[in-house]
Amino acid sequence: MAIERNSSFSSSASTLPAEESGYVSSASEDNANKAKAAAASPAPHVTLTKPYLDFLNAQLENMGPIEILRFTKILFPKVYQSTAFGLTGLATIDMLSKIQRDWPQSPRIDLVFLDTLYHFQETYDLVERVKERYPELHVHVFKPYGVETVEEFEAMYGEKVYETEAELYDWSAKVEPLHRAYAELGIQAVLTGRRRSQGGARDKIPVIELDEERGVVKINPLVNWSFNQVKDYIKENNVPYNALLDRGYKSVGDWHSTVPVAEGEDERAGRWKGQDKTECGIHNKKSRYAQYLEEMADKAREQDLANRVAMA
Repeated sequence: MAIERNSSFSSSASTLPAEESGYVSSASEDNANKAKAAAASPAPHVTLTKPYLDFLNAQLENMGPIEILRFTKILFPKVYQSTAFGLTGLATIDMLSKIQRDWPQSPRIDLVFLDTLYHFQETYDLVERVKERYPELHVHVFKPYGVETVEEFEAMYGEKVYETEAELYDWSAKVEPLHRAYAELGIQAVLTGRRRSQGGARDKIPVIELDEERGVVKINPLVNWSFNQVKDYIKENNVPYNALLDRGYKSVGDWHSTVPVAEGEDERAGRWKGQDKTECGIHNKKSRYAQYLEEMADKAREQDLANRVAMA
């Protein structure tokens, strides 16, 4: 998906087959066949101009999360939800489950979970509870490249790299795995759990935004909700949540960079406490380390080309 300047963006939508039932009308069969045909068809070209993006945001600004999610299913192909199973992500999972139940032929939205290897055990336990609660949910797990355990990660990057080289850690544990997920899954649009009430760099984000550096559209369906609204939704709908939230945590990330928050502190005050940092790099512009890696890759390609020319 791209803002129209000199390029356009193509993607392909996926749809679920109709549910099995004792009776299926000819109209239902026809709709199911059309859905299957659409899934097998070449991807349409979808172009977002800046004025159209502004128009969409103006219309969506006053819609509720479920309306935004329904709209997302209709408008954008190859949509996934990126989540670390925070409260907003959990509310989104529950809403999507309800939409899918009422609209079974709509495109399914799978989850992408970045397993940094440094999540709290409570987070890993929550992932399993969510899978049990929503058995239809498909979770794609991406770990740092080439490793499966903390021991393997530290053998490659060193111990406590999250303290000694924070940008390297963010890149290797979060940014690169997400880029790999985008590429391997063909992700064109992604649902996030960001909300304006979280403050910092998030206080002015729109419902829909374009990440031109990564080539994806980001949709923030609960952008207008407060922490208490999300918490109330979780309670009212009996949605599983992280046990750490009952121990003073509000926003949960890696165990080495997350602490409980005091009464009256901002929701994300417990993330990177005492550091001049509010994001891990996933939603930031390219870090210096990411730029360095790209420069090294460009030089390697240039050297490879020079070697090929010399051998010709």
